[in-house]
Amino acid sequence: MKDLLFIIFFIFCISILMAFTNYSHKPKALPITVLSTPIEKIDVKIKPKKVEIKGHTAFLTALGHQESGNRYDIVNRFGYMGKYQFGKSTLKTIKIKVSREEFLSSPELQEQAMQKLLIYNKKRLQKYIDKFDGQVVNGILITESGLLAAAHLGGAGSVRKWFRTGKAKKDGNGVKITTYMQRFSGYTLYLY
Repeated sequence: MKDLLFIIFFIFCISILMAFTNYSHKPKALPITVLSTPIEKIDVKIKPKKVEIKGHTAFLTALGHQESGNRYDIVNRFGYMGKYQFGKSTLKTIKIKVSREEFLSSPELQEQAMQKLLIYNKKRLQKYIDKFDGQVVNGILITESGLLAAAHLGGAGSVRKWFRTGKAKKDGNGVKITTYMQRFSGYTLYLY
């Protein structure tokens, strides 16, 4: 085996030497076959990476889908209403005083209520957003949209408590606020 390798190497070196000694301004093709089998052609296909821009509207659509299937007229078994499943106490907190029927029949009012709740919760969580946005805490990437979705599910107080204790509150269906932190992470929100 060593002899065969030496012979191939020797022939290769002689061929290179001959190519350079016969050098002219026009390069000549070398009639040397170094490999006995042809090199296999490899097709390389580069797929462009899909960049998903997750904005405010996408956040509301995703959250509404999770809460109600984006249905404005639905009431769940616990009495939570509309696309975002608002409770009466939450509506009272954000100073919306309407009947159940008025709320369910007004998509505009429900969207306004959601915007008000996001702003309300952002004010209560601002120091956590400022301190932890982009960091991993208890294995979860912290983002503004994730924290606000978690606050929608369990209240801003439950999010603050999670930062202090690591204990995640569950809603009536057994969904943890940490699930919302992860599921709704990374959206760009426009809250004024």
